[in-house]
Amino acid sequence: MSDKSAKITYWAATGLVALVYLGGAAFYITAHDMVAGMYEGLLKYPTYIIWPLAMLKIVAAVVILWRPSTFLSDFAYAAMFWHLMLAASAHMAAGDPGWPPAIVAWIALIVSFLTQNRVREKKSPYGDLLYRAA
Repeated sequence: MSDKSAKITYWAATGLVALVYLGGAAFYITAHDMVAGMYEGLLKYPTYIIWPLAMLKIVAAVVILWRPSTFLSDFAYAAMFWHLMLAASAHMAAGDPGWPPAIVAWIALIVSFLTQNRVREKKSPYGDLLYRAA
């Protein structure tokens, strides 16, 4: 993969993940009652996690875009990885058709993580897994 295509791939994947997270946070904040109804009724989750999750989604998106440190960035990638897997599985288990966005964002997150060291100045010690295996 050329440097130019790596850069396009990285920023497209990272932008998609950030858009999903920022959009999700905005939805949680602006339509709190609707989200609370979905959490209680469909997913059987407590509603007190909605506000902290909205804030953490914003923080995670900002951290992977801004990358203030590789430690924080890697931590955000890990948290987002598990969040998206658990979100998809929760929707599937509840019989809710809302799982495809989580799977698409999960794949984009993996692509972003695997291409980050080709693009970013601050290199992650774990971001070159794709090239270490070859």
